[in-house]
Amino acid sequence: MKYQAKRKALILLADGTIFYGKSVGDKEGTAFGEVCFNTGMTGYQEIFTDPSYFGQIMVTTNAHIGNYGVNKDEIESESIKISGLVCRNFSYEYSRPLADDSLQGFLEQNELFAISDVDTRALVSYIRDNGAMNAVISTEVDNVEDLKKRLSEVPSMEGLELASKVSTKEAYFVGDENATFKIAALDIGIKKNILRNLVKRGAYVKVFPYNSSFEEMSSWNPDAYFISNGPGDPEPLVDAITAVKKMIETDKPLFGICLGHQVLALANGVSTYKMHNGHRGINHPILNLITGKGEITSQNHGFAINREETEANTNLEITHTHLNDKTVAGIKMKNKDVFSVQYHPEASPGPHDADYLFDDFFKLIEKSSKHNEIV
Repeated sequence: MKYQAKRKALILLADGTIFYGKSVGDKEGTAFGEVCFNTGMTGYQEIFTDPSYFGQIMVTTNAHIGNYGVNKDEIESESIKISGLVCRNFSYEYSRPLADDSLQGFLEQNELFAISDVDTRALVSYIRDNGAMNAVISTEVDNVEDLKKRLSEVPSMEGLELASKVSTKEAYFVGDENATFKIAALDIGIKKNILRNLVKRGAYVKVFPYNSSFEEMSSWNPDAYFISNGPGDPEPLVDAITAVKKMIETDKPLFGICLGHQVLALANGVSTYKMHNGHRGINHPILNLITGKGEITSQNHGFAINREETEANTNLEITHTHLNDKTVAGIKMKNKDVFSVQYHPEASPGPHDADYLFDDFFKLIEKSSKHNEIV
């Protein structure tokens, strides 16, 4: 193992707090974003390429990052989506035979700036107590006042529309065109593994850009609609909210995940809010209120839907709740084949507890298709 030179680096939080570390490799750099943390022991490559993390500086709580390298088949989008990386120990060498490259090589290919040797336990504890906030990571350790000035100009995640930054520019198809069902998916930050789960269950999927109108999507005559995960505040997504309202009126099955869950709530008149520091990890406990069973889930979101408004809404039923803080983790419409969850059933970091949600979606599609044939 060759010696790796490291430059002095820091992470400066919006409230002026500073933690010091070293750059990953001999690289100078500066990156801005909202700082957040993920508690996953594995899955760093999937996290870094998840479009839902666009605009965020990721702090990993696991002490070692990079030890199993990267694999080209373990990405959730075509490029890294986080703004920067903060970790304790960065592994320049990897030992997994299936790896295609080192994590360092992957970060360099994607031009992502990262820092290590940070006291991440202290940093995560601070974020947990004081909330997610904007931050900057940089090797400009002697230029703190200028960094503070530039950081103050970075917009808050609250009110920030980011789906347009990660969505496809043109509609595209996934799967076999002779598949049993056609699903129109609104891409507001869709993950590749969601598409894999839809396709392997017998769907031909057309993925539409974030600002597509309902008329554009319905002209393909799909059997069902899907609203994806994604980054940023859901409230600015006016086009998506309008489209979802019209999707609901068709009486065709509709499934939403994460940002899609929030958009569905907004389409039903339920507001959303920015959480103190969000849910990001692979072991979040969920209670399914319909079955009474617990689920261990993968989560990544910084916004949630208003529980009181959901309970008061006569068209909605809460189906899942987060056991740590009682936030709403799933809803369904009472008289429609429409439902959503605030976590990632396509992510299986060990448990496959939430995999059934895709099966439930396809059962609704099959039932709806048979009904339409009879009519």
